[in-house]
Amino acid sequence: DIAMQAMEDTAKNKGGYVLIVEGTVPTKDGGVYSEVGERDGHGITLLEHVKTMGRDAMAVIAVGACSAFGGIPAAAPNPTGSKSVKQVFDDEGITTPLINIPGCPPHPDWIVSTIATVLIGGLGAVEMDSLGRPTAFFSKLIHDTCPRRGFFDAGMFSKKYSDPYCAFELGCKGPVTRADCGVRLWNSGTNWCVGCNSTCIGCCEPG
Repeated sequence: DIAMQAMEDTAKNKGGYVLIVEGTVPTKDGGVYSEVGERDGHGITLLEHVKTMGRDAMAVIAVGACSAFGGIPAAAPNPTGSKSVKQVFDDEGITTPLINIPGCPPHPDWIVSTIATVLIGGLGAVEMDSLGRPTAFFSKLIHDTCPRRGFFDAGMFSKKYSDPYCAFELGCKGPVTRADCGVRLWNSGTNWCVGCNSTCIGCCEPG
C-alpha cells in the first residue's frame, strides 16, 4: 500500500517524473497476466500503469529486452499478447519520449548512466539510434570489438563451445548486435558472454 501510494502521488506531478518500465507488457484479457500492486483489493495491471503513468511522464525508459522489444514472451504464439512499451504507446497514441535500454539483462552502467544523463542534461542530452537506444552504448557492433575477431578474419571457427575461436558458426549474433558488452564487461569487469565460451545471443536487438 505504501509503495502504491508513493507511485500514485508521484503520478500527480504530470510531466515531472520519469517512468521506468521493466518487463514485457501483456495486453490480452485486459493485461491480467501481469499485475503491479492493487487498489481497493483489486489488481492493477502493468498495462494500466504503462498507459496512465506513461502518458503523463516527462519520459519513459524501457529497461531490458522485454520492455524494449517484447522479448521472449512476445515470441509466437504469444498467448498473453505481450508487447513492448513502444508497441503499447503506438496502439494508444501515446507520444511521450521513449528511451530503450535493451539487454537480457541490461548492463547496470547503461541504466544508471542514461538516468543520470536525463537528470543532468535533460532528454536532449541522450542521443539515440533508430531503435531508441542510447548511441553511447549501442552504436558499435559487438563483432567489431570482439577479442575473437581475428579468428573470424582468419577463418578459424569454433566447432564446440569450449573452442577458443570465433563462435560465428555456433550461432553467435555478434555480427548483427550493437552493444559494448565486450569492452565494458559484466560483474564489475569480470567477464562477458563470449568470454565464457558462449555465443552472443543478440539480446540487445529486436527478435
